[in-house]
Amino acid sequence: MMAVDSYVVGRFEFESRLFVGTGKYANFDIMKAALDASGCQVVTVAVRRDVLADDRQAKPDNIIDYLDPQRYTILPNTAGCFNAQDAIRSARLSRELLEGLENPGARWVKLEVLADTKTLLPDPVGTLQATEKLVAEDFTVLVYTNDDPILAKRLKDAGAVSVMPAGSPIGSGRGILNPANIELCLEYLKDGDPDYPVIVDAGVGTASDVTLAMELGADGVLLNTGIAGARDPVPMATAMKHAIEAGRLAYLAGRIPRKRYASASSPLEGAIGS
Repeated sequence: MMAVDSYVVGRFEFESRLFVGTGKYANFDIMKAALDASGCQVVTVAVRRDVLADDRQAKPDNIIDYLDPQRYTILPNTAGCFNAQDAIRSARLSRELLEGLENPGARWVKLEVLADTKTLLPDPVGTLQATEKLVAEDFTVLVYTNDDPILAKRLKDAGAVSVMPAGSPIGSGRGILNPANIELCLEYLKDGDPDYPVIVDAGVGTASDVTLAMELGADGVLLNTGIAGARDPVPMATAMKHAIEAGRLAYLAGRIPRKRYASASSPLEGAIGS
């Protein structure tokens, strides 16, 4: 039996390497069932789009009612922010709301500073500026970025506890478009710091995308649309759970080297088993 394969992000320790978003589901019941099937321990919530406060008059059906605080750690994100100032304000708001709910995730944030509404690609300058400011305010920052290894290293140097390079644009379902760049990000971020958590974020379409990210050496994968947008989210969530486990196990086992020519798996001479 494989030993417990836990990892650390900031002050948190987890066993599940799958982070799952809470947006785009048809209803909260499907969301709850999908989260359960995924086996995740961390769920992301967009503060700008979801009411976290306990305000039944404003919104009787609150997302928090469907997130078991004993099971899930809420990771607030700054989705929908298109400049550093808005992202910083969103992070501060999430801190206030989650502290009011006595949630352990109150001082961490998944930082997104987007460049435009067409691509939803990160704004590298705004992302770096917001990271520096939030780290100075004692936030635990996990930062969404593109797959540029130089920027990834600068974000780590700015104090991000996890850099989260995109596999492909948010919600695109295109998977890992540039595995070579993800590998470079991993190399730059883990150089001299092998336990630094790198989580591939965005663009996952199906289970094989998750497996590839993990086989490359990522410490985890964050996804939302790949589950929520599936024809049947609950079995897709189950598939994602198995995919992340399979990819991690394959990475730890070590794949065979790629060769240009064939290599016989059975002896060509002698008796069987020789």
